[in-house]
Amino acid sequence: MLIGAIADDITGATDLCLTLAREGLRTVQIMGLPGPLGLPDADAIVIALKSRSVPAAEAVEMSVAAANLLRAGGAEQLLFKYCSTFDSTNAGNIGPVTEALLALTGSDLTIACPSFPAAGRTTYRGHLFVGDALLSDSPLKDHPLNPMHDANLVRVLARQTALPVGLVTIDTITNGEAAVRQAFAVQHAAGKRILIVDTLQDADLRTIGAACSDMMLVTGGSGIALGLAANFVRAGRVASHPERARMAAPTGRAVVLAGSCSVATRGQIAAAQAADLPTQALDLDALLSGQQSAASLADWAIIQPQDSVSVIYSSADPAGLQTIHARLGQHASGALVEATLAEVARLLQAAGFSRYLIAGGETAGAVVAALGVTTLEIGPEIAPGVPWTRSISGPDLVLALKSGNFGSDDFFLKAWTLLETEAADV
Repeated sequence: MLIGAIADDITGATDLCLTLAREGLRTVQIMGLPGPLGLPDADAIVIALKSRSVPAAEAVEMSVAAANLLRAGGAEQLLFKYCSTFDSTNAGNIGPVTEALLALTGSDLTIACPSFPAAGRTTYRGHLFVGDALLSDSPLKDHPLNPMHDANLVRVLARQTALPVGLVTIDTITNGEAAVRQAFAVQHAAGKRILIVDTLQDADLRTIGAACSDMMLVTGGSGIALGLAANFVRAGRVASHPERARMAAPTGRAVVLAGSCSVATRGQIAAAQAADLPTQALDLDALLSGQQSAASLADWAIIQPQDSVSVIYSSADPAGLQTIHARLGQHASGALVEATLAEVARLLQAAGFSRYLIAGGETAGAVVAALGVTTLEIGPEIAPGVPWTRSISGPDLVLALKSGNFGSDDFFLKAWTLLETEAADV
């Protein structure tokens, strides 16, 4: 194993797997801490945790356990992967987990590089941008679990950790690997232990990754994997693996389960409705009153035309979301949505559904657990950060696990064109 990664949510793990696979590494995604059978043989293994929004102490415990397993499996470099929008509150979890992993590896310097230019996430002078807007001016300011009100990542991270936080600006990055390594040394000598790094384009990620070739622990979004994987490719440590254009899928019906309230997901739902896909809203008040249930939602999807893609969604706009949270509580309402969509997925699986598109990291975590999926192989890219995947343990399913903020408006429409029905045995 060349790279062992710990991802703080399911969709982020899949995003990272796609980047590693596209760069030529044989990559496997494992849901949660693996059982007694241990780790599969692969160039890169990504352990997907559900630790982004849990208490910091719990996130640290899970992340350290995952890191120990990866190191025992021979990982040469560890990557702690979090969201490209740095989703975390002042109480954690990026800072505390980074501290713990530095201590575990005996390292005294790492970077924090959330940037993902292909998805519009860039960092300039330490400030994170989403497209042309500062993070604090973007829709992420209304995130239901981790609202981001400060775009200055040095300040954000400094509120989460006692370790000194430094910055390497784009002026240095564009001067190449040697300049970046020198900047790392200068910052380290000045007592800094975690360095925010500016990134405006993929070439910057490759430069940064090259400068991190000797770093035992790297932290960031999936973009930094471009440079980390390239180090092993240049060294001749990786065999060639052609990129996949399509993925074989088991025979079965298709469904979209959307728990994200992001602007991107709401646009995708609207596009699905405009294209006359059958859509059904999950209504929290109706659930609580007994007028709606996971069983009734599943029954609705089952009676739709066999060749259609049904869309079941709970995605509210910011105003509606605030009303729901005020009435039901933020965590209680979120937990109800996740549990309901997970049960819908399980019921549909029993009814012959085998193709799932899940929108939202928390929703994805609940759904894959309900479906009994534990290990995934990575297929073709649907959109930046989102591939099709297929289960290689447990039930035979294909899944697209989409971060709420990813994908264009037609994502729910075009994703299925990359699947081909697997030929039946004769």
